Amino acid sequence: VQLQASGGGLVQAGGSLRLSCAASGRSFSICFMGWFRQAPGKEREFVVAISPSGGRTDYVDSVKGRFTISRDNAKNTVYLQMNSLKPEDTAIYYCAQTRRAYSYSDSADDYDYWGQGTQVTVSS
Repeated sequence: VQLQASGGGLVQAGGSLRLSCAASGRSFSICFMGWFRQAPGKEREFVVAISPSGGRTDYVDSVKGRFTISRDNAKNTVYLQMNSLKPEDTAIYYCAQTRRAYSYSDSADDYDYWGQGTQVTVSS
């Protein structure tokens, strides 16, 4: 499995970005997908996860109501729409796929496959 993230960039506070993560392999449609982020000097943080069908999503409190995760299993792609961005959202964003099929987790330890990361910078 290989994951390729894209869509990061520089945006002013209040702006929007849409991240994409394209996955190879046949396990995409049966695994939870997640987005994590890591700000300078901080540990990697769980942001959101989505179930294989897309019917279940879980967000960290700090992004609820502003970020929306979705997936297209026909395209093996997961998206993260980020609206009302804040300077504290500045980080490298990573997409990830869980190790086990149909197994939810908000722990990075349970995700075996990671994208290369895409930088999101929000200026004030």
